[in-house]
Amino acid sequence: MRVLTTLLVVFTAFVSVSTALGASDPLEKRSTAVTTYYVSTAGKDTNPGTALQPWRTVQHAANLATPGSVVYIRGGVYRERVDIHVSGNERAGYSTFQSYPGETATLDGSTLVVPGTDNGMFFIKDCQYIVIDGFQIQNYRTSDSGPFPIGIMVTGACNHIQILNNVIHHIETNAEASGGGANGISAYGTSASGPINNLVISGNTLYSLKTGSSECLVVNGNFRITKNLVHDTDNIGIVAIGYERTAPGPDIDRARDGIISQNTVYNITSKSNQNYHDLSADGIYVDGGTRIVVERNIVRSADIGIEVACETLGRLSDYVTVRDNLVYGSNTAGISIGGYDAQRGGTDHCTIANNTFYMNDTTLSGGGEFLIQYRTTNCLFTNNILVANNQGLFLSNNIQTPNGPGVSLDYNLYYSAVGDSNAGWLWNNSDFYGLAAFVRGTNNDIHSTFAYPKFVSPAKKDFHLASDSPGLGKGKMLDSSIIGLLDLNSNPRTRNGKVDIGCYERQ
Repeated sequence: MRVLTTLLVVFTAFVSVSTALGASDPLEKRSTAVTTYYVSTAGKDTNPGTALQPWRTVQHAANLATPGSVVYIRGGVYRERVDIHVSGNERAGYSTFQSYPGETATLDGSTLVVPGTDNGMFFIKDCQYIVIDGFQIQNYRTSDSGPFPIGIMVTGACNHIQILNNVIHHIETNAEASGGGANGISAYGTSASGPINNLVISGNTLYSLKTGSSECLVVNGNFRITKNLVHDTDNIGIVAIGYERTAPGPDIDRARDGIISQNTVYNITSKSNQNYHDLSADGIYVDGGTRIVVERNIVRSADIGIEVACETLGRLSDYVTVRDNLVYGSNTAGISIGGYDAQRGGTDHCTIANNTFYMNDTTLSGGGEFLIQYRTTNCLFTNNILVANNQGLFLSNNIQTPNGPGVSLDYNLYYSAVGDSNAGWLWNNSDFYGLAAFVRGTNNDIHSTFAYPKFVSPAKKDFHLASDSPGLGKGKMLDSSIIGLLDLNSNPRTRNGKVDIGCYERQ
């Protein structure tokens, strides 16, 4: 298990996953004639829906739009929910609902009552080839613990759905009783014959959400979540979820073959959440997902920066790669793997490579930079930079098992101002002080180093490596299916046949 190369073959699938999802990003080729409709707050639904005689409501447009058509919604406030009733197709292209260029159409839910059934300000069920682009969605709330207000919901048998460049805020559950929830964006497949695939969620901003027992952005199925901004919410920022019993069969009822990339997530905490009142909200969470890449994200000031685990007993998150991410200022841990208690599932074949973890566990809770919990097997932790605070805790694993946690660590760069001899690694419920003691006691981190990483300017949150950093060229040269092709800056991940430690490659 200590040999890093034993996991190379396992992760070659990620290259094909990235390629397949990347190919679906541009809109499919349309037929030459595209029907265009218009909606305006000054229009009438008895109009023909042209630029000069637009419709009044977005719902009317959704009822009459044709496959492959474009519906432009002029700027203004529309106090309505919209159920999509049209699908595009491969030949006609996407059916697109879009704010008119240079203007912002707003769906406002302040006057709406949230129903107890599946719903959303945009509700997409059993549709294909749909684009929702450039809307502001706001003020959808309930004080009832039953209904869930949702900004955009995708459900049923859906494929080729793109949710792009929307701003979603103040979607809230204000229920006093526990159990209430809300989502900014949710996508739950429910069909075994038509599971969600080719879902793209990109360029959206989600903030000021009160999600209760739920999450800001949650998906199962096959997906790509890229370049979103998620901040200032009271529970999990982005989650790829599994085993929620929305779809028949364990292979369908989970997030799979997905990418979470180039997102920025910050100020995520459940401290004031009426369901929890704790510090357990993840910036990015893979809960029961499989074959997922979490790469090139920035997560700061979450309760837990990134977590890969499973909350369902007997199930796993597996074959997940977490690479080239920057995580700093988390309240309880930089990254966590394994079930959070003995009644949860676990984490298998998770690779955590070329990340930078800086001054996490700000509350000195004992989670440290890297938290290992229940049921972790065949996991790899390599080429990472960890800078601990004055607690000096890099690794926290207070669960004792006969063979210890199933995690291999090597080629990492550690530093804390408390000094090597006072820095701590808690492994299999045994404390080790100093890197040499940890190496002797566990046979891990044989090629790792305790040294100041020499960031360009940590005070300015510039974690690029200076020209004399001890992390330059000192990483383990692994296959690109593990360490990726690009660093956090979108520069080549390797240089002159070498790889730097941490999330940035010095150019």
